Amino acid sequence: MKNILLFLALSTTVLFTSCEGDPGPPGPPGLDGGLVYAQVFETTVNFNSGNNFENLIAYPSNVEVYESDAILVYRLVEVIPGNGGPIDVWEQLPQTYFLNQGTLLYSFDHTFLDVKIFLDGNFDLNTLGTDFTNNQTFRIAVVPAEFARTNPSMKELLQMMQMDDSQIEKIEL
Repeated sequence: MKNILLFLALSTTVLFTSCEGDPGPPGPPGLDGGLVYAQVFETTVNFNSGNNFENLIAYPSNVEVYESDAILVYRLVEVIPGNGGPIDVWEQLPQTYFLNQGTLLYSFDHTFLDVKIFLDGNFDLNTLGTDFTNNQTFRIAVVPAEFARTNPSMKELLQMMQMDDSQIEKIEL
């Protein structure tokens, strides 16, 4: 029994000490100023024939949007009870509903200046009930993104790899 315990103790020590190696190269530097988060805001709108069943929503002045940013839009569809209070249920647009009148679509398009949320359908939208048109709350998320660089120069490539010209092996033929 003593031999088995001794063997287990020694093999555990060897196992844990043999998992070390040289540290790898440092990773690329991070962004100055910390993490970049998505910006989110909500708006409540009505859809009717007077606004052609669409709403153009300008970004709030405290939300900065760039051409490369990704925009996501969600519609509040339900509020359910929870232990800590009500819980919002959101559906991401575009969203399709199959109604007695036909097919209804909530959708959106966007620029770096605004978001247009609209209804589309294969029937007269004036026949829609107010559950689909009045007091519709949307959550709009602006997710920071950057256009990918597909062809970096050799100098930029070396900078990303934290190298300089002197570290390139030259081969003469």
